[in-house]
Amino acid sequence: MTGEVTDKVGGRELDVTRSPPSNYHVEDSQRVHKVGVPPKQKLSKEFAATLKETFFHDEPLRPFKDQAKLRQLVLGLQALFPILDWARDYNLSKFRGDLIAGLTIASLAIPQDIGYAKLANLDPQYGLYSSFVPPLVYAFMGSSRDIAIGPVAVVSLLLGTLLQNEIDHSNKVAYQRLAFTATFFAGITQVTLGVLRLGFLIDFLSHAAIVGFMAGAAITIGLQQLKGFLGITTFTKKTDIVSVMRSVLTSVHHGGKKNRKWFWVPAIAPLISVIFATLFVFITHADKHGVAIVNHIKKGVNPASANQIYFTGGFLLKGFRIGVVAGMIALTESIAIGRTFAAVKDYQLDGNKEMVALGTMNVIGSMTSCYVATGSFSRTAVNFMAGCNTAVSNIVMSFVLLLTLLVITPLFKYTPNAVIASIIISAVIGLIDIEAMILIWKIDKLDFIACMGAFFGVVFVSIEIGLLIAVGISFAKILLQVTRPRTALLGKLPMTSVYRNIQQYPDATKVPGILIVRVDSAIYFSNSNYIKERILRWLIDEEEEVKANKLTRIQYLIVQMSRKRFSALVTLVLANPGRPVIDKLYASGFANLIGDNRIFLTVADAVLAYAPKTEEP
Repeated sequence: MTGEVTDKVGGRELDVTRSPPSNYHVEDSQRVHKVGVPPKQKLSKEFAATLKETFFHDEPLRPFKDQAKLRQLVLGLQALFPILDWARDYNLSKFRGDLIAGLTIASLAIPQDIGYAKLANLDPQYGLYSSFVPPLVYAFMGSSRDIAIGPVAVVSLLLGTLLQNEIDHSNKVAYQRLAFTATFFAGITQVTLGVLRLGFLIDFLSHAAIVGFMAGAAITIGLQQLKGFLGITTFTKKTDIVSVMRSVLTSVHHGGKKNRKWFWVPAIAPLISVIFATLFVFITHADKHGVAIVNHIKKGVNPASANQIYFTGGFLLKGFRIGVVAGMIALTESIAIGRTFAAVKDYQLDGNKEMVALGTMNVIGSMTSCYVATGSFSRTAVNFMAGCNTAVSNIVMSFVLLLTLLVITPLFKYTPNAVIASIIISAVIGLIDIEAMILIWKIDKLDFIACMGAFFGVVFVSIEIGLLIAVGISFAKILLQVTRPRTALLGKLPMTSVYRNIQQYPDATKVPGILIVRVDSAIYFSNSNYIKERILRWLIDEEEEVKANKLTRIQYLIVQMSRKRFSALVTLVLANPGRPVIDKLYASGFANLIGDNRIFLTVADAVLAYAPKTEEP
């Protein structure tokens, strides 16, 4: 019998004409589908289609099609500045929530900024500067409704460590110039990734590696705050736990879920602590009796710093290298935070727009005496719980920081370092996610190794080595998955035409005379030999079982995405190949080699065509 049928898969017509073997019995109601040959594409169209799918799969220019010039201009401005879109529906009710949220995160930001600037080895005012200009820029360009922008602990420590390796922070002018240079190139890196739509690069740093890196950095930051908390005057410049604990011991030898209703208590607690501690020191003159204080904080708004960026000379390359690393880490943290809270509120976060917004604010920030800013997890969580509705909460926070810089900064002179240190310790504790580590262990042991590798690298060596280990293990896992893809033997589920992994479904039965294999990956030059050898071992095992139990000899091998004939006694049959695979099969002439009638739409069709004839009862 010869069947002639057409079917559609993936929106294209398939030629399903076939002639089954003479020893094969088919019911009239059954149809066996053969995959058709896709039309040949021109090289330019094929290249353009591949480029579009890789970098522009979300079709960013679709809204601009068939629009008048003026409308295209408006849409373009709205794409670059999302505030022009959502501001049209803004009202007093939304502002009330944003106002409360902005005031709340400002009260948390002020003491944190002073402490984080110290982590970066910068004067306290630079932390405050970085919570004034960048949030304003982000409010106009960012697509997240919840992210609170400013300096963060991990990036501050990373930046301080990398800068300290190049210039001692005692040389304030050169150190600050290199910090602004690194911030500038961090912003350029982020904008470039967004414009070129290369955001997928940050996905190479796996979630498991980030969890370990953040936890290790949190412990390192917490330990380093023992200097201010215990009033230690001589302290190591290294960041590993051994050096830090040695400094602490030497100095000693010589001398859950939050209730949303009460979110404001822990949010304003740091500022309240700073106010009371500062008043106490001022009244009692405790600073004259050995209590270390913040000392002078420069009053006034951000001074211009564009002329301080190294655009030439030996520090240009150093600033670029530090900026790329800091920019990538800042981007990874902010995108992860934004996606988390966007999922909670059920709205879409545009990753590429986020990169452009974050990059632009850091480029502008580098020219206004700011260092690298990004989305802060602790502030974003408070912002969310305080009932923020839009990015206006960042604008409110910025204006509070402006008033602080203009009026209040001299009052922080008497703030004890011990209070600032305790605020930083309490802030970074939340970065240690024990539950996430346990979950990673349960789900994927290889991911857990990546997590622990990053953690111990940061804790026992340095923050940059921990980062290198995190990236290295993440890449190693990707390479391992590509070069050693999972493969499975398939069997038929009873009373169905479905074929599944026989290890996962013990009641799935093998088809006599046919070995069915599934490869859970595309086949490349890097894994083709492994897949061939894996299937050959299965064939050998099956042949031994056939001889031992006198079963039907294996005559057909059904495999997805394969390119080799594995045995002269076994016929290769392909099932369910995708469009790119089909293109390459016919372009290489391999489809003609194995025969057009041995490429099928599904595994069931392939088995139906080549299974031995069974007698009707």
